[in-house]
Amino acid sequence: MNIRKFVDKKYETMTLKELVLAPVDALQGLSEGDAKLLKEAFNVKTVADLANLKYVKWAKAICLLADGED
Repeated sequence: MNIRKFVDKKYETMTLKELVLAPVDALQGLSEGDAKLLKEAFNVKTVADLANLKYVKWAKAICLLADGED
């Protein structure tokens, strides 16, 4: 999988298992300031923390279910 589109250059050579433990600002478009705010608001520090955040899961579920709604 080519992850270059998803992560900052510094993280491009990491494995997916390593990226899970990387700070959220490893993701393109998320700054250190954004990471600080996520930590303060939700105690999110890593990519895994962000992916497992219940609000992210709820929002994703709502979007998926909305696609099937008449």
